[in-house]
Amino acid sequence: MDKDTETTDNTTNRRTLLTSLGVAAVAGIAASSSSQAAQSKNKNFEPAHHAQDSWMNELTGSHRVFIDSATMPGGANAVRYANNILFTHEEDYDGSNEDYGLIVCFRHMSTPYGFNDAMWAKYGKYFSPRAETAPTTNPMNTKSPANGMNTLAGIAAKGVRFAICNKATQAFSQRLASVTNQTFEDVYAELRANPIPDSRFVPAGVIAVTRAQEYGYSLLYSES
Repeated sequence: MDKDTETTDNTTNRRTLLTSLGVAAVAGIAASSSSQAAQSKNKNFEPAHHAQDSWMNELTGSHRVFIDSATMPGGANAVRYANNILFTHEEDYDGSNEDYGLIVCFRHMSTPYGFNDAMWAKYGKYFSPRAETAPTTNPMNTKSPANGMNTLAGIAAKGVRFAICNKATQAFSQRLASVTNQTFEDVYAELRANPIPDSRFVPAGVIAVTRAQEYGYSLLYSES
């Protein structure tokens, strides 16, 4: 190969490489622009708010926490955790209970903690079938190691509010109606009329968990 041919080949190769790099650069810029546009769009995202969830925005305070529970041990620990958060904020941050908007959610198998003593007196053996002795009062109304010696009334007095899953309430109503020879409608109406104080039914606990985060609540899941 003579020098003129070699020079021509090298020039062609360099042009091909530069052209390829140019295409890659343009593609990279396009991808970067697309990514930036997506990020900008996400920054502008505003969740839709619904009347069923608006009560969450009524809680005052400079901190918001939603404690979710789906098992009975988890429900007991949720009561403990709520008190621990408020106690630590007061002791180590020189804060007060009024600084917190705090919700404890009872859903799935922890839902019975959302019903008052009258319902536990009537249905305790079904709410807690594994207990050695059927409870006749809501266990979270009594101080015990399970809830860290805290009670529903105790944390409610500090401003904690409770969310009770309606979908799980319907499921328990169906089950209770079956084993007690009642109608679903009667049991459901009874449970709905007997919630614990400072609580409200939410359409579904799993929805409440996600909607709370859209209202700026930090999520803490409580398990056994």
